[in-house]
Amino acid sequence: MIPSATLRAKLKDFFGYDSFKGEQEEIISHLMSGGDAFVLMPTGGGKSLCYQLPALLMEGTAIIISPLIALMKNQVDVIRGFDDGNGAIAHFLNSSLGKQQIAEVKEDLLSGRTKMLYVAPESLTKDDNVALLKEIKVSFYAIDEAHCISEWGHDFRPEYRRIRSMVEEIGREPIIALTATATPKVLSDILKTLGIQGARIFRSSFNRPNLYYEVRDKVDQERDIIRYIKQNPGKSGIIYCLSRKKVEEFAELLCLNGIRAVPYHAGLDAKTRADNQDKFLMEEAEVVVATIAFGMGIDKPDVRFVIHYDIPKSIESYYQETGRAGRDGQEGNCIAYYSYKDILKLEKFMQGKPVSEQEIGRQLLSEVVAYAESGQCRRKLLLNYFGEDFLQDGCCNCDNCIHPKPSFDGRDEMKKVIALIKSLPEKFKLEHLACILAGKSNAIIKSYNHDKLPEFGSGSAHTDKFWCTVIHQGLIRHLLEKEIETYGLIGVTEEGEAFYNYPYELPLVEDRTFTNGEEEDDDDPVPGKGGPDASGDPTLLSMLKDLRKDMARRQGLQPWIIFTDPSLVDMSILYPVTLEELRNCQGVGEGKARKFGREFVNLIAKYVEENEILRPEDFVIKSAPGKSALKIYIIQSIDRRLDLEDIASAKGLGMDELMDEIEAIVSSGTKLDLDYYIRENVDDDTIEEIYDYFKEEAESDSLEDAIAALQDDCEEMEVRLVRVKFLCEIAS
Repeated sequence: MIPSATLRAKLKDFFGYDSFKGEQEEIISHLMSGGDAFVLMPTGGGKSLCYQLPALLMEGTAIIISPLIALMKNQVDVIRGFDDGNGAIAHFLNSSLGKQQIAEVKEDLLSGRTKMLYVAPESLTKDDNVALLKEIKVSFYAIDEAHCISEWGHDFRPEYRRIRSMVEEIGREPIIALTATATPKVLSDILKTLGIQGARIFRSSFNRPNLYYEVRDKVDQERDIIRYIKQNPGKSGIIYCLSRKKVEEFAELLCLNGIRAVPYHAGLDAKTRADNQDKFLMEEAEVVVATIAFGMGIDKPDVRFVIHYDIPKSIESYYQETGRAGRDGQEGNCIAYYSYKDILKLEKFMQGKPVSEQEIGRQLLSEVVAYAESGQCRRKLLLNYFGEDFLQDGCCNCDNCIHPKPSFDGRDEMKKVIALIKSLPEKFKLEHLACILAGKSNAIIKSYNHDKLPEFGSGSAHTDKFWCTVIHQGLIRHLLEKEIETYGLIGVTEEGEAFYNYPYELPLVEDRTFTNGEEEDDDDPVPGKGGPDASGDPTLLSMLKDLRKDMARRQGLQPWIIFTDPSLVDMSILYPVTLEELRNCQGVGEGKARKFGREFVNLIAKYVEENEILRPEDFVIKSAPGKSALKIYIIQSIDRRLDLEDIASAKGLGMDELMDEIEAIVSSGTKLDLDYYIRENVDDDTIEEIYDYFKEEAESDSLEDAIAALQDDCEEMEVRLVRVKFLCEIAS
């Protein structure tokens, strides 16, 4: 074993560091003494050094298996930068190389000059490469991003399952598996699949105290993101989207609004990807808009914000992607936009996959929903997910801690949950238990006759969502446990049994409520740490609300029909003094500005002059022309009285997506005449009922509120269509 002083001297010689971080030295010593290792270390913790330094010191070549070409190139460039030789010290072997380049790699390997060889798992399985690697001395194998091995991981890749057989064919040497994200189940799966159950496990804390976590309603998020970036000038950031199309569109929108942004996704050619990555690293671009293909292994320590335009598919994905913020220990803001509609879309994408894969996907999504909608400390939730306890009451660095929800003594509620679980001969999932307690019947509950249980409806004073909240907090407090292998069945722990027999005060908090992207509670909007306070000028806002109330009385309309609360808040932030400027406010299009806006801009202009307000005149969100083309097509098609199904089919849209576009067109102030379609597809009584609801009863244009008020009388699509009719005829 190399003495500690020698290791530190080599660390200084090769990498310029005076000391190791965390358990790095212990990991390196263990690997160099011939032991297998599993390293669970958060992004930015220094995983790569755990195999790079021993590779330089040990005899032979280390085989480093990595999933992304961008990651390989980045790390090979870094290693070559430390070496004053000719670059032979590190190579990568993948599909991006030409014949001449492959020949050079083989020559350096066979000569013994190469200490690190990065390979993709697909390349490792090729016969030519296996034959080549059999001819060289292998020092050890490093499997980076090892979570890709597990079906329970957030980025499962089937080719990773073949690594063990390839290693045995080439020749078994020590194995080190590394990842930034692994639940206890994923960890166990990795060890078993690689055949290293006896490996020493090195587990670092998942806590990143410098990161601020926040979940925002997915309402007008493009404007919100642009405003955030402009109010944090000169700061580097990553924005993650789920689709390549959205990456391209949003990067273009940012550029149109004076933000230096580049797109990054797997559909771009290799040169463009590499160029855009380099622009971000060299600070020629301040923002990169990306799919999850970006960021793995990118060593940029001063990323100041990571924004999720779409909520990710798993907590592992979210944690790894947010982990790219603040790697230097300084400010790192992590903001995610959430709407339950996105979860439903992700569930639809799973259809057609094997049943077991769908079950795993739904389980991972349910954890995302629990995180997004929770009113508890987000840091505590994240750490608990990875099997780590956060012992403080709160972190004071997330939206839920800065703006806490009231707590209540939940001992009676928790006893109800435990009593129900104990009464059942089998274990069931969280949502199933919550529905029983709330008295909410469904086909599965009826199939088990659980609607006949004494406990059915025993907690009907609360919703099933409330009971989901209670059960989640029971899991965090270790009163309950979730069996991952059986897709999340809930059981009672020994601590839970003790609590049931001798209950004690149990402070719990209710979850946040999101409705179609809009929160139902009356809390002030939560500002991002270091970001703007979205509540605006309170004095002006009060004056605008008084004017709206007066105008509503004069015109015999409900106030929201004139302008919604978000529109007034925007006015109190942007201080528009012309009708053209007013159109830039959320939910105010040309029609509304012309119909209702004159008195509002006159009031604002007078207020600005009297109070010497400095207005943010340059804050105008410019639209991308590509999006306008679709809107123009829809408007023209409706003018031609085409069936909506035909319009949707022509543009490859689902009906829900087409209605989203139609509603956006109407909210921007353009009137559409859908009467021809509505009269053919919705009966007259239903049209009248929905129309009267919005005219006489509705307090907002909320779709969810309308569906709840109309109960089972109307289908969602009928409500959406008539709502568009109402908005065009009355509110625009």
